[in-house]
Amino acid sequence: MMNAALFSPLTLRQVTLRNRIAMSPMCQYSAPDGVANDWHLVHYGSRAAGGAGLVMLEATAVEPRGRISTHCLGIWDDRHIEPLARIARFIADQGAVPGIQLGHAGRKGSQRPPWMGGGYAAQEEGGWDVIGPSPVPYQPDAPVPAAMTREDMEAMVRAFQLAAVRALAAGFQVIEIHAAHGYLLHQFLSPLSNQREDEYGGSLKNRLRFPLEVVAGVQEVWPQEYPIFVRISATDWAEGGWDLKQSVAFAAALKELGVDLIDCSSGGTTPAQRIELGPGYQVPFAEHIRREVDVPTGAVGLITEPDQANAILEAGQADLILIGRELLRNPHWPLHAAAKLGVEAASWPVQYLRAKP
Repeated sequence: MMNAALFSPLTLRQVTLRNRIAMSPMCQYSAPDGVANDWHLVHYGSRAAGGAGLVMLEATAVEPRGRISTHCLGIWDDRHIEPLARIARFIADQGAVPGIQLGHAGRKGSQRPPWMGGGYAAQEEGGWDVIGPSPVPYQPDAPVPAAMTREDMEAMVRAFQLAAVRALAAGFQVIEIHAAHGYLLHQFLSPLSNQREDEYGGSLKNRLRFPLEVVAGVQEVWPQEYPIFVRISATDWAEGGWDLKQSVAFAAALKELGVDLIDCSSGGTTPAQRIELGPGYQVPFAEHIRREVDVPTGAVGLITEPDQANAILEAGQADLILIGRELLRNPHWPLHAAAKLGVEAASWPVQYLRAKP
């Protein structure tokens, strides 16, 4: 049997992933009142049984108005802990590491689930008033967000801290802070959505300030032995927006705070974005930040083939491969990848050994 970088372990702080394959956080829009249910148990549990090293739960709101949709997962109340703990326990029992992404949608919240027509939900549909760094809507027909005050920002830092405490109580060993895809922390980073004139807007240093306060706050309550990831959008793909150079500065500041891995995605701030799609189209962002900042990075985005994923790691372009839609199509992608790469995959569930090639 051969060795392959994709199936080498990755240790971050005191947590070791059995391989370099992570399930990318992907919204399921299936949690009424934010509460996880059997769908989430089966959905995430099957990917753990399928051989992933890290199973990262979707964007999980730190307060009710932090949800992207009316049916997004939440962690703003203690009653959310046990349903999430059930999932984390099952993931760990399959040999994978349970992770959870903590986020806030900001001005992009209060939407209907995609299969319920999408668009913004009115108050009578369970919607809410949205917030953001500035009263700048995502698009002309979107709600105008209320500009956050300093008191709002202090409360938000506390909301992220309490969410991290609940995540720990639920048994998660990795948390990822969502600062990408045009959601609240990214809204503070991008000059397209942040038009503040105080110490939280204008210069790059000022636009970094609030996201860094959130990360620092979470570091205060998260155990030293467990890693923290931050997902970023490396570029807005739009003129005058957030870009790779600014992402390098942000990544360097995150490294100074002790962040263990930068998960490199892109886009989401503006519907005017022009994304240059193609296989592995975001991998150069992970490579550039890894090289310039000397920090572990995760690569994501149209990575579908085992040889492709392994080559990214072999070339030193990233340290972790986050698989999204391909894991929706095939929960056992890691086991198939091991067979294709000629690697002995020790992660086969014993219940399935009769089917092992």
